[in-house]
Amino acid sequence: MSDERTVFLIAHTGREAALRSVEGLVHGLLKAGIRIRLLAAEAVDLDLPDGVERVPGGPGAADGCELILVAGGDGTLLRGAELAREHGLPMLGINLGRVGFLAEAERDDLAVVVERVVDADYEVEERMTLDVIVRTNGDVLHHDWALNEASIEKASRERMLEVVTEVDGRPVSNFGCDGVVCATPTGSTAYAFSGGGPVVWPEVEALLMVPISAHALFARPLVTSPDSVLAVEVQPKTPHGVLWCDGRRSVELPAGARVEVRRGQTPVRLARLHRAPFTDRLVAKFALPVTGWRGRHDTH
Repeated sequence: MSDERTVFLIAHTGREAALRSVEGLVHGLLKAGIRIRLLAAEAVDLDLPDGVERVPGGPGAADGCELILVAGGDGTLLRGAELAREHGLPMLGINLGRVGFLAEAERDDLAVVVERVVDADYEVEERMTLDVIVRTNGDVLHHDWALNEASIEKASRERMLEVVTEVDGRPVSNFGCDGVVCATPTGSTAYAFSGGGPVVWPEVEALLMVPISAHALFARPLVTSPDSVLAVEVQPKTPHGVLWCDGRRSVELPAGARVEVRRGQTPVRLARLHRAPFTDRLVAKFALPVTGWRGRHDTH
């Protein structure tokens, strides 16, 4: 590791409390000798020292950095994941929002975050992503990717989206619905969860297909092999739909469009400060009631 160390900071700057947290984080890292780089557009809202490097967005923005440090809610964390994936860097998330399943630290942990970043004291794990292809009449219309989910949704409230679902080249069912969510285990606690899908532990390798408000006798969530190829075809006589990837990037789906979803070739790397099991994270994030649990009593 070179003597000059730099982390790239992505921050949500829309709230006063978030601004103060981000500024405290920056000053702590600078004091410890860690250089900070951030987007010029975000720096406008922050009271930062002149030594902070401000760069425009685009390819190469995080070249030479060792870590993507993200402070904000779920949307900001997903924005950080885009940069982390592009540069192959680990992302360390600090939750300044509500749930923040991708975050590793909370607002009160800023001093700990600074210390662990300075010491490079974190583990890195890889999270599965999705590669998404949209085809029309056999031609490729659009390529995309997602960390949480690719959702095929109706474009207006007036009429349902008529679709046929497919797994590994074989049809499963056709129905009218508000949409279909294809998710990773990481995304099982996001949109797929809201649609009634199962919570899947991150270390499980699988793909999920979750219909949203389907009008059908059989439209249950499916969990498939990580090597499966999921497909959703928009029926030719149905109104057009829309594809959303992580709720951040969208493309219109004309009638007859086919969306194919498979395991992504490029994972997202997450920096972890804690070894606590996912069960504990689930209970904490959803504030699940565990009163009365007595635990295992071993006898010797």
